[in-house]
Amino acid sequence: MGPDWMDRQPQEAFIRCEGIWKVFGARAKEAIQAVKAGQMTKVAIRDRLDCVVGVSDASFSVARGEIFCIMGLSGSGKSTLIRHINRLIEPTAGAVYIEGRNVNAMGSRELRQLRAEKIGMVFQNMALMPHRNVRDNVAFALEVRGVPEDKRRSVARQAIEAVELAGWDHKYPDELSGGMQQRVGLARAIAANPSILLMDEPFSALDPLIRRQLQGMFMELSAQLHKTTVFITHDLDEAIRIGDRIAIMRDGVLVQVGTPEEIVTNPADDYVADFVGGISKLDLVTAAKVMQSLEQFRQANPVRDMSGWPVARPDDKLNTLVDLSIGTTDPILVKDGDSSVGVVTKDALLRGIQGREENSSATRRAH
Repeated sequence: MGPDWMDRQPQEAFIRCEGIWKVFGARAKEAIQAVKAGQMTKVAIRDRLDCVVGVSDASFSVARGEIFCIMGLSGSGKSTLIRHINRLIEPTAGAVYIEGRNVNAMGSRELRQLRAEKIGMVFQNMALMPHRNVRDNVAFALEVRGVPEDKRRSVARQAIEAVELAGWDHKYPDELSGGMQQRVGLARAIAANPSILLMDEPFSALDPLIRRQLQGMFMELSAQLHKTTVFITHDLDEAIRIGDRIAIMRDGVLVQVGTPEEIVTNPADDYVADFVGGISKLDLVTAAKVMQSLEQFRQANPVRDMSGWPVARPDDKLNTLVDLSIGTTDPILVKDGDSSVGVVTKDALLRGIQGREENSSATRRAH
């Protein structure tokens, strides 16, 4: 039986990975059996069986339109895992489903069609063709499909405008900055109009300011175009900023999957806790996470008149609660629409800022 989060997959999964293993080496099946039986560590398998475990029994689902971030340190298996989705890597065991279709069972023709029409991939190195200008780089996938020239130029122009490179159509890659080249790569993926974007550390080589600008641009485009995205990163700040949910990998294993708030406030183990230890809770944790129910509060505090209390919504972040608490000794009343649902006391607010919500330890034990 896996961790509880494995049972909390999003409904109507667009991408589903079930029990993905990737073991490099001639004795791969023997290695999988040894791991499942708890007989050998990853290091022992390398030393005794001459095999390398890249991905170990990874299962997760991605909902349509979701940005799903997979993060981990170098060598954790995240890039190996993402390449199973479009079958650039064949799994040793397990299966990938896209809209219910088994990618591993596809023939070569069906797989080519899937890659050409359904999935776009954006790498850290954009591999732009140096002899083609920006417009022709962006339109390349459409050209391969046989789309008429007028149509592909029109689509390329729209994609170039979407990434704010209007006027650069006839420039060549060596005339562009690194950030501009990344935008060309993103435009190329958008122009092909795939349902799925696979992004493997696309912004990691850029300066921090340009990286943040491109993150914002990507999030805006993703929302507008309703793309389902699997995004690889080694940067937790990036994952928290752009991800609807985050999967943390270590040594080929998915250690924890959850929303940014869940990951930060309820780490599954000490490894995840170390990752999130320096993350500010102010713009991440919500009132719903730190509030007491109205019934609990009234049992301990028989207060009748709450009319003058500051009011927050359940999804308001801690920084909003801090602003509301300044200049008053009253707790904060949390309302969902017209209904009062909870109370945030000053003590609870301070614990939330410190990452010590009242129920966090109990929740971790339950999971």
